[in-house]
Amino acid sequence: MQRQPQLQQLSTNPNFDVAIIGGGATGLGVAVEAALKGYRVVLLEAQDFAKGTSSRSTKLLHGGVRYLTQGNISLIYQALHERGVLLGNAPHLAHPLSFIVPTYSWWDTTLYTLGLKIYDALAGASSLGPTHHLNSKQIQSRYTHLRARGLKGGVQYWDAQFDDARLAISLARTAHSLGAYVVNYCPVQSFNHQDGCVKGLNFQDALTQSNCTINATCVINATGVWVDDIRNMSPPNHSSLVTASQGVHVVVDRSFWPYDAALLIPKTSDGRVLFIVPWMGQVILGTTDTLQSQHLLEPQPTLEDIQFILQQVVPYLNKAPALQDIKSLWAGLRPLVQANSHPKSGATSQISREHFIGIDSSKLVTITGGKWTTYRVMAEDVLDRCTHEGLLPKPPQHKSTKDLHLIEGPSSEAPTVNRVRYAVHNEMAQSVEDVLARRSRVLFFNAGLAIELAPQVAQIMAEEGIANPRLEEFVAMAQKYTAGYLAG
Repeated sequence: MQRQPQLQQLSTNPNFDVAIIGGGATGLGVAVEAALKGYRVVLLEAQDFAKGTSSRSTKLLHGGVRYLTQGNISLIYQALHERGVLLGNAPHLAHPLSFIVPTYSWWDTTLYTLGLKIYDALAGASSLGPTHHLNSKQIQSRYTHLRARGLKGGVQYWDAQFDDARLAISLARTAHSLGAYVVNYCPVQSFNHQDGCVKGLNFQDALTQSNCTINATCVINATGVWVDDIRNMSPPNHSSLVTASQGVHVVVDRSFWPYDAALLIPKTSDGRVLFIVPWMGQVILGTTDTLQSQHLLEPQPTLEDIQFILQQVVPYLNKAPALQDIKSLWAGLRPLVQANSHPKSGATSQISREHFIGIDSSKLVTITGGKWTTYRVMAEDVLDRCTHEGLLPKPPQHKSTKDLHLIEGPSSEAPTVNRVRYAVHNEMAQSVEDVLARRSRVLFFNAGLAIELAPQVAQIMAEEGIANPRLEEFVAMAQKYTAGYLAG
């Protein structure tokens, strides 16, 4: 999968059935789905694949335990079954993960055991393992880092874990292998209309400033929290469709929770759940859920966010991490479908995580909301809607992505020389950030190490023909992933 040959072909053969704007989970999922069905497909991403929200998740594939209290059974059911599909599609990037819920009252023990058995039952044949109760002696002997005072027992259940950015790259490569054009660093500048309908678009190659026009029977806007920016290109002055909720995560050393199972804190002081999750030899703590009016490309955690997360784990761990123990931290913006009015700050946890498909008067199709676990059914739904509305002809081929094995790639750990070369020549990495944040995950599990590796990565990329790997830009950005920057 190489960038320049695709751009050259776009300039000489610009006619497509489907043009997708956005190279995150949703857009890439649509590209795979559409290409598999035989449509001629192009996907344009303004930055790098999964640069935004799609690389900043809690790394979990799950139905959503907390949705039980909201009574959103249909969303849980769908997500649990899609969890099973994704484990089959990408076993190289996803695996089952057990979770422990500690309980400190007999009532909580009964409540969580019953609720999680219902959760498991909803998975049906897609269940990853039975839910069962652990008594106080069992949980204390297995998880000695868990604070024992007042502990009545716990519940063990199963969900799954994955590598979000690597899955995005796998989807991009899979779509390309099926005949789709997928190109990063190509922001859309404007739409072209025919009889009042969007029938094409103009984009710029951000690396060369060259411009290109493509024609498309159907244009799909899958840009996450930025869907309103795209909608306002044609025609302008739409009402806002999306509310952005910021989720913050911190990463600390594995010594604070040295187990293969994750820990679920069932109720934080603001009524959410919080996870302690083993990942890449470290531990992720998160997340938060707060309203954000600004949709920044690099949203920043605040000191208040980080202190909140650290404070929430104190009652549960014998030794809790402090600010100086943080190895990396990041924030992502969830695209939540806007209610009739903006929620008050802190109330975004009550907004539905279901996805939304809308068609403007100009026939621009927008899909937003949802989450990584359900990306595949989102892609199915939006293409079904397009054919139902007459925006696309019936698919040339009737194939399902349920049984599609996604293309495999190298590991996500610290990059070797050959790994960097592979990222440049096979995964369209154009900058040091692309390599250290999304082709490998070093920035996300150890920001200090990423800064150390950056000069060597830049040198290798330059040797492989990348004229400007943007080393200084990456180092400045990576500093903001460290606790030292946060502390001022």
